Amino acid sequence: MRPLHEGWTLTAVSGGTRFQAVPANVPGCVHTDLLAARLIDDPYLDDNETRLSWIGRTDWRYDTVFRWDPDQQEHTDLVCAGLDTVATVTLNGTLLGRTANQHRSYRFPVRHLLKAGENTLSIRFDSAYGYAEAQRAALGHRPGAYREPYPFIRKSACNFGWDWGPTVVTAGIWRPIGLESWSAARLAEVRPEATLDPERAAGSADGLVKVAVRVQRADERPLTVTATVAGQSVSAALAPGARTAELALRVADPELWWPRGLGEQRLHELTVELAGPGTLDRWSREIGFRRVELDTAAFALSVNGRPVKVRGANWIPDDCFPNRVTPDRLAQRFEQAAGANINLLRVWGGGLYESEEFYRLADATGMLVWQDFLFACAAYPEEEPLHSEVAAEARENITRLAPHPSLVLWCGNNENIEGRADWGWTEELAGRSWGAGYYYDLLPGLLAELDPTRPYWPGSPYSGRPDLPPNDPAEGTIHIWDVWNREDYTRYAEYHPRFVSEFGFQAPPAHSTLRRSVGGELAADAPMVLHHQKAIDGNAKLLLGLKGHLPLPNDYDDWHYLTQLNQARAIAFGVEHFRSLAPLCRGTIVWQLNDCWPVTSWSAVDGDGRRKPLWYALRRVYADRLITLQQGEAVLVNDSTEEWSGELRLARHRFDGELLAGESRTVAVPAGATVRVELPAELATAGQPGSELLTAALGGQRAVRLFTEDLAAELPPAEFDSTVTRTAGGYQVTVTAHTLLRDLALFPDRLAGDAAVDEMLVTLLPGESATFQVSTGSRLDPDELVGAPVLRCVNQIRPTAG
Repeated sequence: MRPLHEGWTLTAVSGGTRFQAVPANVPGCVHTDLLAARLIDDPYLDDNETRLSWIGRTDWRYDTVFRWDPDQQEHTDLVCAGLDTVATVTLNGTLLGRTANQHRSYRFPVRHLLKAGENTLSIRFDSAYGYAEAQRAALGHRPGAYREPYPFIRKSACNFGWDWGPTVVTAGIWRPIGLESWSAARLAEVRPEATLDPERAAGSADGLVKVAVRVQRADERPLTVTATVAGQSVSAALAPGARTAELALRVADPELWWPRGLGEQRLHELTVELAGPGTLDRWSREIGFRRVELDTAAFALSVNGRPVKVRGANWIPDDCFPNRVTPDRLAQRFEQAAGANINLLRVWGGGLYESEEFYRLADATGMLVWQDFLFACAAYPEEEPLHSEVAAEARENITRLAPHPSLVLWCGNNENIEGRADWGWTEELAGRSWGAGYYYDLLPGLLAELDPTRPYWPGSPYSGRPDLPPNDPAEGTIHIWDVWNREDYTRYAEYHPRFVSEFGFQAPPAHSTLRRSVGGELAADAPMVLHHQKAIDGNAKLLLGLKGHLPLPNDYDDWHYLTQLNQARAIAFGVEHFRSLAPLCRGTIVWQLNDCWPVTSWSAVDGDGRRKPLWYALRRVYADRLITLQQGEAVLVNDSTEEWSGELRLARHRFDGELLAGESRTVAVPAGATVRVELPAELATAGQPGSELLTAALGGQRAVRLFTEDLAAELPPAEFDSTVTRTAGGYQVTVTAHTLLRDLALFPDRLAGDAAVDEMLVTLLPGESATFQVSTGSRLDPDELVGAPVLRCVNQIRPTAG
């Protein structure tokens, strides 16, 4: 395809707003073009977002003039991979078509309109608000979590604002656009189904590939389609006029694709060629041989016959403006996910079907993908024109993503079934459609036709049948949001779920991220800080979450550290409890991995890509091997592929380091198993709960548990020595404790925006040391590096008066 990405200009054509044509970046969007032209302030800074809402209510036009020289082909199409969203496409003054779906592509035959020399292409984008509000007026109100009209347009829902995202309703040519020329016939669609022989577990080692091909043809000549993979080829002849073919290949004993942590990610190139005579078209992708199964009764996922304990995170769009999400940025997110021992990303239904690079990275790294269809937190109309748009978008994206072995589950929606059942929607709907036809009929029907190798689940949460309560912990998947919204995080211990696909706790972003995005005062209740907090009563809930656990903050620095720490503790508490329930609970998906802008949210990685303390906590509690202390037991969880054995050392200490009781015993935890070790009374019970702690250690892993909450504990004033050494990549900081140091953390980004640390939230007993590696290209002051507020621990916090 010849890209048409150069020479574009952008003009406002409605709303009383007039700009001279400004240069436009394609792929891109109006916001980033206006920002590049210095015509608007950055919507991510301060409260600029609120003054830019007019952009989403304005009509815009993209124009370019391109040169075309006639070639030897018979046909030329204009191929638009993504138009956002309500577009009218005109070439040389002739209307090509109109679109109303961000989530699909469009192809227009244009050779008869092209002129040798200069050609003019114009794409007008009408306001997404105008379109959605007109549909709402025609189809009737639908309830949802937000007042915005996102259920009435096939566009990223979170573009209209969310409880972690700004309202920046975009428009533009957001994916590649170009001209594709062809003769006689072309491959219009190639859809592979790669799996393993279902009898493999009984001794067969065959990989199976079915390739469905649809051809666009301009004449009736005979055609041949050939598919090749792993050294095997098969051909099929298309009789004159035939437009579809199905090819099947069997590959003996292929190298398998495994999820990360369970094996290698072996990929095989599949090529499909269309000839008639001579090569007319060629398609190539990497596929993987693997078999995915979902035990719906237990909601237990397995790959290649091996159970997978899901340690997941929810994924939202990494930027409100997708053209800024580069391959390098995606690679960093995948590295951060893998670094936190995450093995599955759930692509959440209020965002996007992600880029090819996203799924390619998942394939290459073994990161499993749970893919929501794009419906979230609202009742969705099923009438036309939306029903046909949903069907076309689903068909295209099922076909597009079919080659990727990392994709292991399709899900119908996010929280819409729960919303109708539990959020009072039924009366409000008054009999109007709400999406059931999509989740129970259309989508599973399309998947049965187009992608039968993967399981489908109608919604998240969902209990397995439409007549069951959708958020029942005993069945299917659940979301837990009473914690954070109303309940203390210790309530997680009251849940005994099969699978938790959403739960989370908030914290502010890294200090340097917040400082960059807020130009004025940094204080928890400062107006601009509050603007970067989109959750209802979010900051009040942050403080409420500290109650009973940690002291209330004295100032901004305390607030920032304590709320970030509390987020990490809350999620660690939940994950440790849920993992300790194995095999009852088969997975957790934390809300959320990433952010789309600088904001106080539930993320582990903030909007500038910096790791919050939660990330370090996830790395520990999501490790293949976990020790967790749970109500009189040490629970040893071994999700690795090898036995975990050695001396389990249990000890009860005073805060001053004195050993009060101890025991060692030899343990062996089989691969994939969980072992519970009952604690003897002298370890399980403290003589003085406020000044004692319990430790459990095995093979380099250690768990520490106080007998009371920190707020009630007699934590000593923090005393320690520290040394700072300059290294080639930054600094090495060693801290040696003279007293108990509780959740020691280092925040070097307070000194330099590029500075990051390799470890955080370390509890040290007297005499123990910890070494932190700080990576930075900046020169830091060693004294500042080991002083507050850069180096913090809980027992440095002064209790507030009263």
